[in-house]
Amino acid sequence: MFGGFSHSVIGASHEATGLVCQDHSAFEINEHYSIAVSADGHGSKKYFRSHVGSQFAVEAALETVRHFYKDPERFEQSFPANHKLIIKNIEKQIIVNWNARVQRHLEQNPVKLAEMNKFTKDEFKAIPVESYYGTTLIVAVSGNGFQFGMQIGDGSLVAIFEDGVPVMPMNYDESAPANMTASMCNSNAASMFNSFYTEHEKVIAMYASTDGLYTSFSNEDDFLEYHLIITSQLDHLETFEKSIQKNLMKRSHFGTEDDISLACICDRDYLAEKAPELKAKVADQKAHAAERKAKRLAALKNSD
Repeated sequence: MFGGFSHSVIGASHEATGLVCQDHSAFEINEHYSIAVSADGHGSKKYFRSHVGSQFAVEAALETVRHFYKDPERFEQSFPANHKLIIKNIEKQIIVNWNARVQRHLEQNPVKLAEMNKFTKDEFKAIPVESYYGTTLIVAVSGNGFQFGMQIGDGSLVAIFEDGVPVMPMNYDESAPANMTASMCNSNAASMFNSFYTEHEKVIAMYASTDGLYTSFSNEDDFLEYHLIITSQLDHLETFEKSIQKNLMKRSHFGTEDDISLACICDRDYLAEKAPELKAKVADQKAHAAERKAKRLAALKNSD
């Protein structure tokens, strides 16, 4: 049985300037697959509807995966042997669905004078309409016997497989020319995705997060350790959800000051089996962290 959560919290910098939260996240669980999705609307002024665009990205991803799973047995039979092609088709369809939402929203909500007045006439004419809604997207899916994910733009997908070690199975690669953001709004967006697939490891949990979470840590090791700590507490998911939301709010206000989204899916039965091992790993990491801190303090003392 799978479970999960998703939370998006506004950053202190956005609250201070009166901006809305530009992140969006969601998760979905059913008998054939589970999915976690996060999206981060771009902050530059030409992306002035990016908070809507991030919502559309999450909705488009959920809708697309649902569509591909319309015949679950057929999908599960064909996917492992053809996963590269099918993942590419999923990515293309997400872009199509996102653009359809953007066009529909623009027709129903024409650009207002207040939105145009932030630009000169020539500046505004030069902005492609899709850019109003520019956003990143991170998708993690666990199916029966396999897991896969995809990403466009920054953010992180973290997986914890049966060995209990948190990893990022996709190396973030900004697949865009210099000075261009990899984004759902780009004309060649479908070619800008990174993806991963595995069928050889059983998954405990997977996470999709926007870059506000990663940048709230001083290094990648601490970021990954955070996911291990979270996973070790997911055996009490209902009570844990309140504390994780508070923690994300704290990180967004006293760390990065950016919006933060974190979506999670986890195998609750396997998690219960692995809980003692995960808690032992967390205790071991804390001991190593204390040892490293003591060595740093000793080195500083000796240098005086």
